[in-house]
Amino acid sequence: MIQVGIIGFGRIGAEHAEWIAQSSNLRVAAVYDPTPARRAVAESMGLNAVDSVNGIYGEHIEAVLIAMPTSMHFDAAFLGLINNRHVMIEKPITLNLSQAKTLHETAKSSGKIVSVFHNRRWDADFLAVQQAISAGTFGRVFNVESRLGQWSSCVGPAAPEFRPNWRNEGSFGGGGLYDWGSHFVDQMWRLMLPAKPLRVFAQLRGNVWSSDCDDFARVLIDFDNGAVGLVEINTTTTRPLPRWHIDGTAGSAFSPYSLEFDTSFWASLRFTAKEQQSHVTLPPAPPGLTESQIWDRFAAAVEGKGAPAVTIESVLPTMLLLDAARESSKIGKAIDVANDVAWVL
Repeated sequence: MIQVGIIGFGRIGAEHAEWIAQSSNLRVAAVYDPTPARRAVAESMGLNAVDSVNGIYGEHIEAVLIAMPTSMHFDAAFLGLINNRHVMIEKPITLNLSQAKTLHETAKSSGKIVSVFHNRRWDADFLAVQQAISAGTFGRVFNVESRLGQWSSCVGPAAPEFRPNWRNEGSFGGGGLYDWGSHFVDQMWRLMLPAKPLRVFAQLRGNVWSSDCDDFARVLIDFDNGAVGLVEINTTTTRPLPRWHIDGTAGSAFSPYSLEFDTSFWASLRFTAKEQQSHVTLPPAPPGLTESQIWDRFAAAVEGKGAPAVTIESVLPTMLLLDAARESSKIGKAIDVANDVAWVL
């Protein structure tokens, strides 16, 4: 049984504890959070809470989960690696590509596994779009739009004990681009494979919920096959647009928005073939990995039985695109990205 230490026990850290508990090969051995009230929450769940991060690195801990605010990911993950532990990190892996590359190089030199919890690679809606594109339903795809819209910030049901508004604070890595945007950008470039991104143009604005990070993020990606991808996180709209809109030479499709983030509802793709008036609902895709199965894959990788569900190499392109989006918004120009990383699976 692989012993896991959780560093950061906010809302998502507590959810990870429940997912880990569903695995037959993993056990949460210790939890550290800088907030005493969150340590008390861990203890109320029957977990062993320690009062310093050093307490995590007992000899029995083989792997750590980093579930802290984004700005803290790099330091905590690097500490895990130099303490000879395998590391799982909540998305996004770090604040920028440079930090992510440092973790990648450190993991290679130490022989340790680093994975990132990009669980939305297996969302029902993403898999349905991926299946339809792969099946040739759209013919040649030339436009893919991926959106989330709501009149509410990205904070959501945050744990109240430690800076519950941190997702609206730039110094903590807040904003829609790093939140939902990191998932949707990750989905977009993977969806368009084998096409590769050429350039990125972005508009990031703080309009309502924050003055120092984005509550509106629009990212346009040009691909080398001529297709265009759009990712938009708009937490400042009372009229959300469809979750997906796809255009191709054989027809178009959209899927409805859901304020409850219901991925099965998002997966209801309504396709209209060219020269037709009515739409048909495309078939769902087979289920993807659950969160506990992602942890099972991580456990197997720790034991030398294959790769984790999300390799660190596969998130470097995502970080490149997020970096490019921030730089593009800053200078008001498109950023070339074609040759900056290996576009790997």
